[in-house]
Formats: sequence, structure tokens, C-alpha cells
Amino acid sequence: MNLTLCLSLALLAGEASPRHSAELIFPLNNQHNHASGVVEAPNGDLIVSWYRGEGERSSDDVAVYGARRRSGSETWSEPFLMADTPGFPDCNTCMMIDADGRLHLFWPLVIANSWESCITKQRTSTDYDSDGSPKWEGESLVLLKPADFAPAANAELDKLVEKYKLLLTDDLRAEIAEGRKKVAEKLYQRLGWQPRCKPTVLPSGRILLPLYSDTYSLSIMAISDDDGKTWYASEPLLGFGAIQPAVVRRDNGELVAYMRDNGIENRIQTSVSKDDGLTWGPVTGMELANPGSGLDAVRLANGHWALIYNDGVTGRNRLAVSISDDEGQTWKWKRYLEEEPEGSFHYPAIIQGKDGTLHAVYSYSVDGGESMKHAAFNEAWVQAGAAAK
Repeated sequence: MNLTLCLSLALLAGEASPRHSAELIFPLNNQHNHASGVVEAPNGDLIVSWYRGEGERSSDDVAVYGARRRSGSETWSEPFLMADTPGFPDCNTCMMIDADGRLHLFWPLVIANSWESCITKQRTSTDYDSDGSPKWEGESLVLLKPADFAPAANAELDKLVEKYKLLLTDDLRAEIAEGRKKVAEKLYQRLGWQPRCKPTVLPSGRILLPLYSDTYSLSIMAISDDDGKTWYASEPLLGFGAIQPAVVRRDNGELVAYMRDNGIENRIQTSVSKDDGLTWGPVTGMELANPGSGLDAVRLANGHWALIYNDGVTGRNRLAVSISDDEGQTWKWKRYLEEEPEGSFHYPAIIQGKDGTLHAVYSYSVDGGESMKHAAFNEAWVQAGAAAK
């Protein structure tokens, strides 16, 4: 039996022996280091991305950095600069490698030190095996022109106001009124969309780049049917407070988006698309808690799904991984990558390598500074933890 066949069978059957290792990508740093992306290159190297600076949107020195871990190595390179727009913050990062082997980096350029002023940028490279930053061959903007969604958004707002009318403060009512004004303006419908989680590539080759807007606290999909050369907008996922989607595909073609909850339910929010991401069904809360923090998801080679998220209704000091063997209907296994009373471990990105290893990268903040942390583990390690409750 050849090596390729043995590896394939091992991935399908799952590994019996739990494996886990973790390390900081760079020593604790006194700047803000946040919002990771991760890919496995065709040669087996891991490349991670994040942003670093004195703040987030408020500081103009914020730039996108990266680091590399060579295949077979246990150490990471020194951080290297991946993108910097002088005088403007460059923030949330995500990456993908397409079917032709091109590396794509996505991030928002913040025009006026506010999330509402974001424009998403994209860089591509076919030369990223050498030390240091990839050799970028192109840079473009992901510009969206959504169909007017003001009527549908206002109808959804009406439902929320009625449902939570007893909880609405004067400040919240003023915020809702301001949101109604902005949702009617073309400028705000087209500006402010930014990435967080990695793109999803469908069997047709269609690329879905999940985006969200802090202007409305809504999500949308940027869609490309020409390998990322041009983009157009899906209908928005109409759940106010449901942002930063991670998308996983079922065998029947349905797409499930899992989203951070910036609302009041403190539950991971979900929505389903049955037409390859063009339209999305109702946004609803699931049983898993969320404290208003980013998450990510990935479909494994054996068809199982992995979800990584902060497990709780407050704080970001616990980072969990859950496994579903029924395409998200239930989450039977859960284990913590981080569980400490102090510190913040959040904004994760997760992928599965060719050898079946799960690679998670996340923001790591403790007394003494911040870093990005990488954890490598297998599904058996998660399943060896306590069964999910």
C-alpha cells in the first residue's frame, strides 16, 4: 500500500492517538497584535498574518505582518511586513491559497480612523516560498455595490424593536434611529465592509469572502466567479449584531454561516444559504455561547466540522474547539485550547493541513504583552476531552 493511500485512509478513519502542541509565534510584544490568518503552502510551510500597531483603527501606524514556519521546523521566522499603507491603519487579516496555488491576502484599509470608513484590499502572490514577505504581484480593492437593502433591514429592525422593547434604553433608541438613517444611504451600504474569516471556495470554483460592517453590525458575502479578479455582493445576512461569518458547506450544497454575536443573546448566530451564497435565510442563535468575540470553522477531510470560539457569555479567557460529526446539527466533543482566569485568547483562525493536523492561530494577550499563538492538534485530541455539555 503506497504512502499516499495510507495517508488518505488515516485522514478518513481519524487518528487514534491524541496530538497537541502549542507555541508563541513571537515573544510578547508591547504593541497591539491581533486578527490572524493562516494558510498551509503547497510545500508544507505555514504562513500566518495579523496586524500590529499602537491601537486598531485609531492609530495610523497599524500594519499587516506575517511569519513563516518551515515544513518540519518547530520555530517561526521573525515577523515580516506584509502590507502597510502609510498614514492609514491596515487591520483584520485573512488568507487563502486558490486552486492555482496563488496566495491571497485580504485586509481592510481604514480611511478615517473609523470602522465605517473601511475599504477591503486584496494582494496576490505566486512567489511566496522564499524567506520574508511574499513577492506581491497584484493589489486590488474588493468594492461592493449591494442592491438596496434598506426596506428589508428596516423590517428586521422593526421585529427586533418589538421583541426587545422593554429592554431598550434611550441611548439604544437613538442608535437605532441613526442606523435607520445610514441604512438608507448608498455611501454606507457600499463602504465599511471588512473581512475577518477566511474565504470559502465552492465546488464550482466560486469564492465567498465573508465580510461584515460595524456601521450596521451586519454581514454580507463578497462573491467572485473569476478567481478573485472581480467581486459582487450577496444579499446581506439580516441579523443585527451577527458579524464576522465563517462559512462551511454541507454535502447537500447548503452553506452554514457561523457568526459572532454583537447583540444581546450571547449565542453564536447562524444562517443558511441554499443557492451558493447569493441569499441567506433567517439569522438565529444556536446553543453555543458567545461573548461578542470572533470565531472560525473548518470542514475536515473526513466530513466532520470543527468550530473554534470563546466559550462563555462574558470574557475571552476560554478558547474552545468543538467537533460535529453531523454537519453542525450537534457538537458532541469540546476541548479548551486556553482556559485561564486572566488573559484574552481570541479572534482565532483554523485550517486543516494535508496530513490531517488542525492548525489554530489566535491573538494571545496576557500580563507582559501580546503575541499570536499557534496550536497544532488532531481531532482525536479534541475527542479525548470531556464530551460537550
